[in-house]
Amino acid sequence: MPMVPFFSKVGERALKEMRTVMVVRGESLPSGPYGFLEFYCNEVDCDCRRVLFHVLRPDTGEKVWATINFGWESPAYYRKWSRDGEMANEMASASLEPLGPQTKYSAELLRLFADYLQPDAAYVARLKKHYAEVKRLCSKDSHHLPPPVDQPYGRNRTRRRSRNGP
Repeated sequence: MPMVPFFSKVGERALKEMRTVMVVRGESLPSGPYGFLEFYCNEVDCDCRRVLFHVLRPDTGEKVWATINFGWESPAYYRKWSRDGEMANEMASASLEPLGPQTKYSAELLRLFADYLQPDAAYVARLKKHYAEVKRLCSKDSHHLPPPVDQPYGRNRTRRRSRNGP
């Protein structure tokens, strides 16, 4: 399932609305800020209702410290959506993405997300809003795609003539 970064759809606003958690000394993670960069599915027909996070440390460059999936719907929703009963409970919560970059701190970052960000109803509501916005923008973008190869373009193209001939 292709995922697009939220900032690719809304620009700078994504960085302003990105959640950051500051970890102080004494924690099991290195101290400093951890940003949760959002990615959403860009398939118009898909209704996965989830977000993928790349957890970054702005002070250490582009390195991804953890990749976290978060689905906000119930296990019943994901059982019906995915037709995979075994995965439904995992999809209906936060989990580490097995195909995404991880570090030795990933499990602790998942715990940090589950303890501090997931219970924040206003934050989860904002994620849902971002998901809907990306879906709307992807749907809008899909109208500008060329038709499949086996279908002709639906508009006539007018040839412009120059002064020196056709």
